[in-house]
Amino acid sequence: MYDKIVLPYEFNELEPYIDAQTIETHYSKHLQTYVNNLNNLLKDYENLTEGKTLEDLLRNVSELPEEIRQGVINQGGGVYNHNLYFSILSPNACTMPKGDLLEKINKTFGSVENLKDELSKKAIAQFGSGYASLVMDNNKDLFIKATSNQDTTLKDGFTPILTIDVWEHAYYLKYKNLRPDYVKNIWNVIDWNKVDELYNK
Repeated sequence: MYDKIVLPYEFNELEPYIDAQTIETHYSKHLQTYVNNLNNLLKDYENLTEGKTLEDLLRNVSELPEEIRQGVINQGGGVYNHNLYFSILSPNACTMPKGDLLEKINKTFGSVENLKDELSKKAIAQFGSGYASLVMDNNKDLFIKATSNQDTTLKDGFTPILTIDVWEHAYYLKYKNLRPDYVKNIWNVIDWNKVDELYNK
């Protein structure tokens, strides 16, 4: 059985940047639906999932039976992407990376501001639904990638450590069609301590 993370803050604690109704609906309804659909899809395939994390499944999705492969990409990706997204947000966010991650960001992008600018542009430009993410490869080199729908970069060998959800349900109640405003404001609640943990894990 795969599950959603325990939300590390109350629904209203990310205000004014993300409103309580959006967090509650996004977490309790959208994410829960992905969890339910994924577990229903996999209930007859316990031999394939035993001892495997969701990340394991998505990294090796090409090895899954064809009849469930796209379903795991869609539903499993929905669980994985949302869990990552919610886990890196915080009402008490550390707004700057540090240590090895900061050094790597400066080396790769020139500065944290350059990274934020590039990632924001990728998020705003994403056509339709999806995510813009800061990802790392096995050598801990950093890249910015956009993915559509609930695809992940895991199958391509990249582990996301920071992601911005640009599905409309992530922002529409508060921001309506103004995705750039949402993307600009989300940096106030992205917790670099969480991103740092993922980078160093």
